[in-house]
Amino acid sequence: MDEAEFDDFYTSSFVRITGQLYAMIGDRDEAQDCVQEAFVRAWAHRGTLTRVEHPEAWVRTTAYRLAVSRWRRRGLARRPADRAVSPVTQTEAADESRVALIAALRRLPEPQRQALVLHHLCDLPVHAVAREVGVPEGTIKARLSRGRTALAALLDPTDVIDQGAHHA
Repeated sequence: MDEAEFDDFYTSSFVRITGQLYAMIGDRDEAQDCVQEAFVRAWAHRGTLTRVEHPEAWVRTTAYRLAVSRWRRRGLARRPADRAVSPVTQTEAADESRVALIAALRRLPEPQRQALVLHHLCDLPVHAVAREVGVPEGTIKARLSRGRTALAALLDPTDVIDQGAHHA
């Protein structure tokens, strides 16, 4: 992959991969950092990346592994970033339904969350999710089924209405 091809790949997929990783980990800044680092690594391996069947999956998997690795290093002593010394960033306004989805996804077990994001947000077929995660297709199907059931319960709008009625 030459420089122009890599630039096109980066331009066409950075925002999409960042959104996908954000859905998996629930932290937009961390997702951007990890995807950026994954692209730095992809650049260093661009000769190999040309031979990879799905370079976007390679970058997404690398970014996800970086996020997991960072999370493990921080452990329970995670501190919020000091915004006083951070550069000012512009972010788009959050869509309420997307915020609710991300919040609900955060409450799911990580394997279910990962399967749901890869299948439904990344539009990967079950066999591709299984290949990317490294588990059998049947395991992905079970995670998707359990994850959709749990997510439906977490996002059930009648639950919110019913709770409001009880307090009235």
